[in-house]
Amino acid sequence: MKFGAFLMPSHPPERSIRDGQRRDLEELERLDALGFEEAWIGEHFTARWEPCPAPDLLIAQALTRTKRIRLGPLGHLLPYHHPVELAHRVAYLDHMAEGRYQLGVGISALPTDHDLFALDVSGGRNRRMTFEALEIMTRLWNEGAFEFKGEFWSLGPAQSELPGLGYHLSPYQTPHPPIAIAGLTPGSENHRLAGEKGYIPVSLSVSPDAAITAQHWEAVVEGAARSGRVPNRGQWRIIRDVYVAPTDSEARELALGGIMGRCWREFMLPIYLGLGLGPMLKCDASMPDEAVDCDYLADHLWFVGSPETVANQIRDLQKRVGGFGHLLVVAYDATDEREAWDRSLQLLINEVLPRCQ
Repeated sequence: MKFGAFLMPSHPPERSIRDGQRRDLEELERLDALGFEEAWIGEHFTARWEPCPAPDLLIAQALTRTKRIRLGPLGHLLPYHHPVELAHRVAYLDHMAEGRYQLGVGISALPTDHDLFALDVSGGRNRRMTFEALEIMTRLWNEGAFEFKGEFWSLGPAQSELPGLGYHLSPYQTPHPPIAIAGLTPGSENHRLAGEKGYIPVSLSVSPDAAITAQHWEAVVEGAARSGRVPNRGQWRIIRDVYVAPTDSEARELALGGIMGRCWREFMLPIYLGLGLGPMLKCDASMPDEAVDCDYLADHLWFVGSPETVANQIRDLQKRVGGFGHLLVVAYDATDEREAWDRSLQLLINEVLPRCQ
């Protein structure tokens, strides 16, 4: 079992962009010093609680301020990037990271991002764009420039008789950095692709029913069968909200009264319910949406409590889904609860993690 972190990165709307950037960099330094294995940074364009349209810029700065933690976007939303341009940026940043970079990608889920880019997602267009972009990027890294005309993008061989011209940039890691792709729903094609290609599967685990999360791995296995691969559960990442304190009651109070609870009340819950994803959050399909509040989440979804309680929750999830390798803890802008949040991270590493091995 290894612990990582997922920075959406979330900031309350009143936080200035620059102050949010400073806090993200400080959090990445803190995670590195505590011994977290990795940290992933989200990308969105129209979410006021997630004001990070360029996670690679944050990663580039964080690399100079950290020593061992692996960093990556989770993820670059591939429908909004030309794959040739992004392949160059990723390869370049991989050299800067000297092996500490990993690439996470996504298909884009926010409707306002779709609207801003005038992206028609009917018929799974955004997913097809993502899969085609990945094919172009990985082939470019493995084969060099080639002629390709796809459904969405084209590229040429980039050859010249003139000296010094032609495609030449390969990543630092061979054949390329580890690639991760996240999925939310059972049977996700994203997870099938992860299994087929050997990518890192990441589960946005928002269902209190562990059987739903277990179906994420079943999709990985199905995808792996397409290419004759044997998937490794040690690669599987699961994202959860976690808050640890010396006692269960204190942890619950901090989670509900702090930035975690506020972010869910003001942003996450309205998004999930507004997109029709409320049933994923419910223990009982007959529950009304108004019953899904932060008290309910603290009781059924979040890992909140003393070190022993949280360790038991993680072990129970391990047992119910059949095993996974990394727990990614959602990191928040805990400016107004710095001492309590830092203590939570320390307790995770020093007391929860040993109980989960």
